[in-house]
Amino acid sequence: MDRCLILILIVGTGLVTGDNIEPDKGTEKNSKETETVKLSCSYSTSEYVYLYWYRQYPNKEPQYLLRNGARSTDDRFQSTKSQTSTELTITDVRLS
Repeated sequence: MDRCLILILIVGTGLVTGDNIEPDKGTEKNSKETETVKLSCSYSTSEYVYLYWYRQYPNKEPQYLLRNGARSTDDRFQSTKSQTSTELTITDVRLS
């Protein structure tokens, strides 16, 4: 049975009214093992933010993957950030 991997993006620092974050349309991805997948979110804020990527398996707590601009403990995960969006690249996708 295949398990679903859900990626969650959390914005750190003081969010104020009018700030928002949402996954880009078409973020539900299907891929084969060893492929590369890119997930992205758009956001708007009036403040500088730190962006964090987490993964969550069904009925489990979220697991930290990486903070934007920081190195991951797993080299398969990399993140980039612009003024309005962030993207998580997962290389060598694996079934888990």
